[in-house]
Amino acid sequence: MNVTQWGCPNCGSRQVTTEGSLHTRFHPCPGLKGVLAPMIKVGQKVKVFAVVREDYVGRDLTQNDDSGRPIMAVVTEREDGNDCAVLAPTAAFGNKVN
Repeated sequence: MNVTQWGCPNCGSRQVTTEGSLHTRFHPCPGLKGVLAPMIKVGQKVKVFAVVREDYVGRDLTQNDDSGRPIMAVVTEREDGNDCAVLAPTAAFGNKVN
């Protein structure tokens, strides 16, 4: 059994998994106002942060934080590079086209 300990640098949440295959844990992070964020293997030094969408949202269906701000990505900065989870919006149309 492969035991992995996970932690969050923003809220302090902890989890343990016993999966044998490569995997990552995500959680709705209170430290990032409810944004779904990755957990990090305990012992790694990283920075995890949400990127607020600053362009016009219009009728796009966006993922928002607990304050209602649209979030466009969650970035994990490591010493050897970055990971980015892009939260692509879904277009919403008012009229159905036949």
